[in-house]
Amino acid sequence: MTPWKRMAAPLASASVALACALAASGAGAQAYPQKPVRMVVPFSPGGSLDLVARLIAKYASAELGQQVLVENKPGAGGSIGVETVAKSPADGYTLLIVQNSITVNPSLLKSVPYDPVRDLEPISRVSSYMLFLVAHPSTGLRSVKQLIDLARAHPGQVTYASVGVGSATHLSGALFAHMAGIKMTHVPYKGTGQVIPDLLGGQVALHFGSTSVVPYVKTGKLIPLGVTGEKRSTALPDVPTIAEAGLKGYEVSAWNALFGPAGTPPAVVSRLNALVKQALDRPEAKAVMDAQGLISSPSTPAELRAQVKSDLAKWAQIIKIAGLRPE
Repeated sequence: MTPWKRMAAPLASASVALACALAASGAGAQAYPQKPVRMVVPFSPGGSLDLVARLIAKYASAELGQQVLVENKPGAGGSIGVETVAKSPADGYTLLIVQNSITVNPSLLKSVPYDPVRDLEPISRVSSYMLFLVAHPSTGLRSVKQLIDLARAHPGQVTYASVGVGSATHLSGALFAHMAGIKMTHVPYKGTGQVIPDLLGGQVALHFGSTSVVPYVKTGKLIPLGVTGEKRSTALPDVPTIAEAGLKGYEVSAWNALFGPAGTPPAVVSRLNALVKQALDRPEAKAVMDAQGLISSPSTPAELRAQVKSDLAKWAQIIKIAGLRPE
């Protein structure tokens, strides 16, 4: 055998091996999914996050030819559900749709069983939103100024509910209290579905809630005091921002996003990313998002990864400013 033939033989073998590997990889990506996919929501049913998850799951089920099943796993400010996904096989069959609380908990809790950068694979941001500060009618509150005056007169006696420690609904209240120089008592729940009954029943006075509170505002069962965004919400355009209402500089916004366990195959991430964008572009999705006061904001995986990193730093600073200690 000539020297050239001796060199060419292993090169040819390597080329064949590479071609086979690429073909197998392509076949694997095309075959996904071969069984039902689980989408974990780390809060109880009833909130806007749960609603959006089911909206995406319905569309993805039809497009993938396999059921995408939504599973609610509430508890520990969302940590139980997040940990479940973080420790699942990175094969695309266990997904997580979660709020930006995953960038808050590492600074707020003494022990968090996951690292949002190390343990999760970003797929796409889904939506962004502001919160609504609402009060039970029995409080007699009609404005942010009245709330601040009441809390100053009765330190620690004004209660506000959240969907869990470290959630945006928690930190919105903590930041509000810090900036207003008042003391309020935080009452954590395991999700919106548990908050609303107690809020409507007057067991808690206030809630920095998602758009799930809007229908109750429109029927007079809850009183709107302000919105946490930089601008007013189209869902309740007559309600001022909290900054407008007297607490200058106050602004909190939040987001929902889809993740998989770290190491989820790039081909699977790419396909799911495209499905999220397609699902959110549908008229049905737009109507639901508008009704919930959510802003459709899909992203690339890289953009979501960058946002997670920047938000970890931002919330750490806010938690420090608000004087919160790890719980």
